[in-house]
Formats: sequence, structure tokens, C-alpha cells
Amino acid sequence: MKEGEMLKIKVPGSTANLGPGFDSIGLALNRFLTLTVTPSNEWFFEPISKEVQDIPTGTENLIYKVAASVAEKHDKLLPPCHVKVESDIPMARGLGSSAAAIAAGIELANQLVDLQLSEQEKLHVASVWEGHPDNAGASLLGGLVIGYIQEEHTDIIKVPNVQVDIVAVIPPYYLYTSDSRNVLPNELSYQEAVQASAVSNLMVASILQNNWELAGKMMDKDLFHQPYRSHLVPELKKVQTLSKQFGAYGTVLSGAGPTILSFVPVGMGEYIASKLQKELDHCEVTPLSVELNGTEVSYEKVENLT
Repeated sequence: MKEGEMLKIKVPGSTANLGPGFDSIGLALNRFLTLTVTPSNEWFFEPISKEVQDIPTGTENLIYKVAASVAEKHDKLLPPCHVKVESDIPMARGLGSSAAAIAAGIELANQLVDLQLSEQEKLHVASVWEGHPDNAGASLLGGLVIGYIQEEHTDIIKVPNVQVDIVAVIPPYYLYTSDSRNVLPNELSYQEAVQASAVSNLMVASILQNNWELAGKMMDKDLFHQPYRSHLVPELKKVQTLSKQFGAYGTVLSGAGPTILSFVPVGMGEYIASKLQKELDHCEVTPLSVELNGTEVSYEKVENLT
């Protein structure tokens, strides 16, 4: 970042799994984390929206921790900055708030000390920080991604032309990923693993053909995580039943929950959201769309600001 410039980093939120695509499928959504970065004498993260009002404001902030780690691995030291943080991604709701922060931190380091990281390098660093490539890959690349992480490398495919709308039901409580993972089994039998894998494979094949009706059927047959987590999100079964009646293809937990996503025909998001809101008045119900763009970076002259 040059003197007299303001850096902006915009990162989409995301959903992971889509049911049976556990820890390997991510989809970028049109909720965003935005950083506005200017030089300063010390690090300060200023929350300017409700969703991030409780974030750490100093170097204990996750965005800083990621950025500093990335810079250190390249023998660089980050210059102190004032970072305005704005987000409409709900925290701890399964919509990729942590992955967005990780992606933002990687790009912050990349820009501040001119690392010129490749897309592949960013993807692997983000996947390592998050532990899997689904949310992180979607936040970096946009659209729908399918990925696999190994110790030294992350492979990700971005699926173009995703033709579906989404309705999110966001319950008014937090569900932390660590708590949601604690209810999962340590292992599946060979027969269960084969069946779960077949369901996941068929869902992916259906999405590649934009056959969302079949994809929705496979979402309902997930064996990897939703059967074990459903008791943590009592609204899930109700939304699954109602959404199907209103014309949705399928309904899943978003990531570890508690947000519930229904995949619906293009153009039906507003209608189905309004119907669900009447039945779930204690939740926020909102239509969403697939965000095709990933992390975006721009610069502006500071003197142009008002």
C-alpha cells in the first residue's frame, strides 16, 4: 500500500457442506466482510457494523493474527494500520464469518508487504488455517467450490454457472463449530461410508448438471453430519418440511449451523422466504444469492474521502 492510499478488501461469506459434501464443498453467498485500511501508528481494528461490534480491536484480532503469520513466513513485518471492519455476515451462525476473516487476513498481508501470492498459495494457507477448504475456497474464489486439503497442497475446483437461489433461516442463537463437531461420531462403518460417499458423489454430479431437484434429494440423504447435529438445531426438521411444501429443492444446515439454507428455483427466493418467515417468526429469514466473485481488492486516494 502506497502512501496516500486507502486499501479496501471485500470478502464474501459462504456456506459449507450442502449436506453430504461434508468438509469439501463450499458456496459463496452475497453477505460480505469489508476492510478499509489506512496507515497508522499502531494496529487498530474499528468495528463499524453490528455483526462485528464485539471483535478484538488490537493484535489479538483473527484478521491480524492471520496476516502477521503470513507475513512472518515470508520474513516480512506488517506496517501498523487502522482497519475499519464492516460485515453483514452473522458471527457463529454457519455462514463463514471465520473463513472470511482468514481470507481477509491473507489478502491484507499480501497487499501490505507485496507478497504477490498466487491463488494456489492463498487457497492452501486459508485451508490450513480453517482446517478444510470449503468456506475458505468459496470466500477466495467465489461461486461453488469443491476441494481437498493435504499437508502441503490444496486442490480446488470452481464450478461455474450455478443456477439456484437460496433462502436462509437464521435462528437467534449461536452454535460454535467446536460444539457442533463434538456430536459427530469418531468413525463410520465401511458400509455407511460407501453409502455416504455415493450420496455425496451423486449430489455433486447433479449440481454439475444444474439438476437441483436431484441434488436436493441427496441433500436430504446426508449421512455424514446432519443426522448427528439435527437435535442442536430444532428448527431444521420444520424448515425441511415447510420448504419442500413451498417449492424448495432441498434444505441443509449451513456449515455447522445453526443457520438453515433451502435451495430454491431461481426467482422464488423472495416468495419462499416470506412464507417461511410467517412460520418462523423468531428467526431471521432472508433470501440470498450465489456470489460469483471471490475476494476483491481496490485502492483509493485518501484525500478523496469525505
